[in-house]
Amino acid sequence: MLEVHRTHQAKILNHGQVEEMLDRHGWGASKLWNVANFHSRQVWEETGKIPDHGDLKDELKSHPTYKGLHSQSSQRVLEELAEAFNSWYEKRKSDSRANPPGYRKKNYYDTQGRRVHEEHPRSTVTWKQNGIKHDTKNNRVRLSKGANHKEHPKAWEYILVEYETRPGVTVENLQQVRAVYDNAKGRWELHLVCKDEVETPDAPGTESAGVDLGICNFATVAYSTEDADLYPGNRLKQDGYYFPKEIAKCDDSSGDRPTRLHNKWSERRAHFFHSLAKHIVQRCVEKNVGQINIGDLEGVREDETGEAKNWGTHGNLDLHGWAFDRFSTILEYKAKVEGIDVLEVSERNTSTTCCVCGRNDESQRVHRGLYVCERCDAAFNADVNGAENIRLDITQSNSESSTNVGEDRSTGWLAQPGVYLYDLSSGFQPQDQVVDCKP
Repeated sequence: MLEVHRTHQAKILNHGQVEEMLDRHGWGASKLWNVANFHSRQVWEETGKIPDHGDLKDELKSHPTYKGLHSQSSQRVLEELAEAFNSWYEKRKSDSRANPPGYRKKNYYDTQGRRVHEEHPRSTVTWKQNGIKHDTKNNRVRLSKGANHKEHPKAWEYILVEYETRPGVTVENLQQVRAVYDNAKGRWELHLVCKDEVETPDAPGTESAGVDLGICNFATVAYSTEDADLYPGNRLKQDGYYFPKEIAKCDDSSGDRPTRLHNKWSERRAHFFHSLAKHIVQRCVEKNVGQINIGDLEGVREDETGEAKNWGTHGNLDLHGWAFDRFSTILEYKAKVEGIDVLEVSERNTSTTCCVCGRNDESQRVHRGLYVCERCDAAFNADVNGAENIRLDITQSNSESSTNVGEDRSTGWLAQPGVYLYDLSSGFQPQDQVVDCKP
């Protein structure tokens, strides 16, 4: 059995009754974020270190803003802030223009465009199991209030929310509830995270596949059936250039537009990752693949001394915006549902070794997209060569490579892999079927 978590979106039926209290908690989450953000910046300036969420909890657990939410809800806000600061810390190693996590505020202006005042926006509030009581028969959840919002009658110590999901959805084993404010609709909605167990099917077959992650081609997949696919990262690049420019154009009169742009950018990136992982797994099922080897990119951002590698101005921006680890996690999850194992293997020498004869020479990669072997006189796509070496796991002496590398094999598929491009409306499609869509 495989344990999975599913998120169901739900409409709040008694919105008028709970809106005010959800607003208070949403504003409270923003206040806590800002207080913790200020503290983290102070610690950074004084010590050069970033406090983790445990340090933030010890420092702020007696602060009034911490008590504005249920204790686990407050902890989740601090966890998110710590994650954001760690991401900024990694990014600033190669991009000096990277800014730390910002404060959450919403500006208001008069008819002449002058800022009148600012207030905290409604942030997402997360309740974990200790703060939830679920009435499965009546589709209701009781969400614990923060200590600052509790009143004497026990009936007022929680927010009773009646919800409605789409037809056919059964909400069981509730693990988390997230209250999310939809700015476009001007109302709250619930995201219900449920734990479920599904029976893991048998592997589709005994074949293997290798996945090489990169910047130009986000993913390259080689199959033992002598077939390969390329998945260019053009869409990620376009979004990576478009959204930062639009965000940079925003000023004090832009209101919450920067936040909306950030959210849209994040949603599009997540959709790309999920669509790509789903497509790769479907292709593996079709080709009877039972195991996927994926390149372990640990250290791709640092050299042997621990210093940040310089991949060029655009390369550095792409590399730190690609979120390879996140994609690998999504791929592993979707593959397991189909009974496919995912293993991380070292990428050492995979880009410089010929997958046909085994010759290792850095000079053989003569161009970003071309690999030419002087020994066997073969010329093929460099990323496919890397993916095939990852599939063979050439770094292991007991691997399949000991029998396959050096054999007389056709290299036509190495030179002309299939290309799939990402389309916003239909996911990944063969290159000649994609209709482009600007951000």
